[in-house]
Amino acid sequence: MNMKDIDFYYNKFKSGQDKFYELMQKRVREILLVAPFYDAYIFEQDGRLSEQIFGEYMQLNLSTAPRITSVPTDQQAFELLNEKKFDLVITMMRIGDITPFELSKKVKQLYPELPVLLLLNVAGDLALIDKDSPEMQYIDNVFYWNGDSKIFLSMVKYLEDKWNVENDTKVGHVSVFLLVEDSIQYYSKFHPLLYSVILKQTQRLIGEELNEVNKRQRMRARPKVLLCNSYEEAVETYERYRDYVNAIISDTRFYCEGKLDSRAGIKLIKYVQQSGRDCPIILQSSEIENAGIAKELDVYFLHKDSKNLLNNLSRFIIENLGFGDFVFRSPEGKEINRANSLEDFVKKLPSIPDESLLYHGQRNHFSSWLVAHGEFHFARKLKSKKVEDFKDASEIRNLLIETFYEVRYLHNKGKIIKFDPEYLDVEGSVISMAEGSFGGKGRSLSFLNYLLTFIEYSENYRNVKVKIPRTFIIGTSVFDEFIRANDLFDWVADKTDAEIKEHFIQCELSNEIKIILRKFLRKIKYPITVRSSGLLEDSQSQPFAGVYDTYMIPNNHPEIEMRLKHLTDAIKLVFSSVFKSSARNYIESINYKLEEEKMAIVIQEIVGHESPENLFFPLFSGVAQSYNFYPSTGMKHSDGIAALAAGLGRAVVDGESVMHFCPKYPRIDLMNPKDVVATNQKYFYVVDLSTFKQGFISDEDSFIEKIDISDEYLEKHFKQLTSVWDYRNDRFLDGDSISGPRVITFRNLLYYNKFPLAEILKDLLEIGEISFGVPVEIEFAVEFKPESTKYIAEFNLLQIRPLAVNRENINVKLDKINRDELLLLTSIGMGNGIINDIRDIVYVDPDKFDNTQTLQIVDEINEINVLLQQEQREYILIGPGRWGSRDRFLGIPVRWEQINKARIIVEASLKNFTVEASQGSHFFHNLVSMNACYFTVSHSSSTDFIDWEWLKAQPSKQKGKYVFHVELEHPVEVKTDGKTGYATVSKC
Repeated sequence: MNMKDIDFYYNKFKSGQDKFYELMQKRVREILLVAPFYDAYIFEQDGRLSEQIFGEYMQLNLSTAPRITSVPTDQQAFELLNEKKFDLVITMMRIGDITPFELSKKVKQLYPELPVLLLLNVAGDLALIDKDSPEMQYIDNVFYWNGDSKIFLSMVKYLEDKWNVENDTKVGHVSVFLLVEDSIQYYSKFHPLLYSVILKQTQRLIGEELNEVNKRQRMRARPKVLLCNSYEEAVETYERYRDYVNAIISDTRFYCEGKLDSRAGIKLIKYVQQSGRDCPIILQSSEIENAGIAKELDVYFLHKDSKNLLNNLSRFIIENLGFGDFVFRSPEGKEINRANSLEDFVKKLPSIPDESLLYHGQRNHFSSWLVAHGEFHFARKLKSKKVEDFKDASEIRNLLIETFYEVRYLHNKGKIIKFDPEYLDVEGSVISMAEGSFGGKGRSLSFLNYLLTFIEYSENYRNVKVKIPRTFIIGTSVFDEFIRANDLFDWVADKTDAEIKEHFIQCELSNEIKIILRKFLRKIKYPITVRSSGLLEDSQSQPFAGVYDTYMIPNNHPEIEMRLKHLTDAIKLVFSSVFKSSARNYIESINYKLEEEKMAIVIQEIVGHESPENLFFPLFSGVAQSYNFYPSTGMKHSDGIAALAAGLGRAVVDGESVMHFCPKYPRIDLMNPKDVVATNQKYFYVVDLSTFKQGFISDEDSFIEKIDISDEYLEKHFKQLTSVWDYRNDRFLDGDSISGPRVITFRNLLYYNKFPLAEILKDLLEIGEISFGVPVEIEFAVEFKPESTKYIAEFNLLQIRPLAVNRENINVKLDKINRDELLLLTSIGMGNGIINDIRDIVYVDPDKFDNTQTLQIVDEINEINVLLQQEQREYILIGPGRWGSRDRFLGIPVRWEQINKARIIVEASLKNFTVEASQGSHFFHNLVSMNACYFTVSHSSSTDFIDWEWLKAQPSKQKGKYVFHVELEHPVEVKTDGKTGYATVSKC
């Protein structure tokens, strides 16, 4: 995938977001009403006409209500037309010395594009209007006011629909109502009624939407009503918008071929039916005998002289065009149940009797309801199916459920939707539970959600679904309110981490968010993780990886109040982690103030399955980076790197022994088989579901267990990730039936491509780097599914964050190096650039190093770091094994704040102590983001070395049992070549 592909999908996304801006482009905003004082007084009722119009708009949730300016004479009208722009002129019949026909002619001569509508308010004037007379050629149409202010709304929408229908049907696929009527009196009744019903239906649909973009689209994409006065105009309009015509309401008698034709409406209906377009039609007539003709044509009949004319029309639209509730009826017409939304429809469908489904299916009621909801594609799909095409009603029921779920998915995919307890399983959406910013992690997850849904990654890999887990975000407003209401900001200033955590737990969240969380937990029963999402988190300059806390919760306690306590305690503890000493030190070190940080919360479904041992975990998890800081021979930095671990990803981000590979070259081993066996993953992490009875959360590990990977676990849970170690021939044997000691190698995935892991990672890293504009890191979890399901596996993206990579052009050439002048040389250097202002070196004496005493070594380093921090001095840190590892036997388990003044960090392997490099851990990631150089010096390399003798010969400013601090008289020069990985440190 390249930039052009990304641009295509981004534009696809933006077209969905921006499409509604292209609808209803031309609006009526300024109306000039030319009316005598008396009529103006009647309309205005002391200035209330504009208020009535505004009220009509607000009642229907319409924006930008037009403003009406009234004048009594033509002279004043033209003075105003000269001064400002109007979109519409409405003139009354009697306007003084000039007729409305003369006024309209003069307006058109001066402003040819300005529409003029004639408004009658005296019934006797209807007989005076002949639309074919020459004097009418400058008047765009005539309406009759019977005292209802909705006529003004109707006149405005009549014009706006004429202006916008061409564009809106093409861009937004809006539907069209065709009203064929030549009687001014009747269409002045029907037109406002149609708009009232349509706009109320639109308002109803807006209420069903969970996403603000969808709400705006609904409003602008309401159906159009096109008014036609003759047969020819009706046919031409029908043909132009044939695919969008939702219903036709036609008079029987109107003009055809220039003559009044008593059967023009019947001709029109036959024309439409013969064209093959099947849509609801109403035939209306003052002659009751036409009811028989309507029955023969299988269309609805409306008697114009009925006392219930408007009620009958309204009822027809609601019942036959899918407006309003869907009423499930028996074949006898008796109401069985009703659904007020698509979601309600799906809920009630399983309980509806078969005979009701057949009754509605034969009458296309399901497709009509979808049309009224604006789902034309799915309506056509349903309408193309006949009841006879199905074996029984259960097949119809299944098709309806499948269709309505697909409608809901496409409506919300890739979008952020507001919290609604009935819509918590909406796939492809991120759900917002509270106002405020989403923070760094929340923003990146929303982006990932968009990325996966619009690019449709799952279509690219056989039987694999690529997605993010169900994700819910609490905006920063809850954090702000929590800190303010409990007066916490000043309180934390001089408190310890333990005191802060304990106090935060005792404080209360707002009742509003607790009500939402209780509703959430009533629906959600799977294990969840509560993650930080700070405003400063996961930006390109300061990713904050692992700085804040994360809590995993079983969420399986039988009492909802206890589950609520677990969740609220976890949220408050994440809030408290903003103020712990390590986070405060980090924020200050990157030149931000603590008050600038605010915390959102990401609640995410934990990927995995429940095992017979009452444990919950995925098959495997991992971290992948698009930039490899330590590429092997023949590989480039840009080829990327990935780290995999069985179970939860804790083993990877904590820097424990895991499997590494290059997504671009998955079959190239980065370690020899013996080293793979020696450093194989020994533990895996799980959520312990048996601890649900615990009433409190003490730390991040309250519900997490670290399990030894025994032969039993390998055989029972991870066999597909393993190979048999043939120790006699120093090789791996692959296959489930082979007996022997098993080792986690992931060869089935990487060598034999039984699951396209490398391909998925390569594609995601590539598109992530293009999208962010810098190298990226992703976290993921994979779960295999039973073969009976649609997908054999699910690849879940948990997070994406930018990697900080310095691209300054530095060249370190081995043939020009004098080794005697160097303290160290490495071919595995991470970073790029020149540093020449460091005089301090802190090192662990390799002769005294003992990997059972690493906790004491941490204390000695921390003591030196505190003193150097007070003096604002950066230093070089050198020691054996893996820095920042939680496994204290693999290296020195320092936390970042304990070495935060180290500018260059060196992992030195010893003859009897060799550990794989750290990339992929949160500790390592934060060092990268701080532009710290990170070197690995291998004792077995032909090029790499550290001049330990020179270093130990320097006088020590501070020393402990294991750790020594050297302060040099002159600064050293550090050069790091980011392209080749070569790096040097001079002696002075």
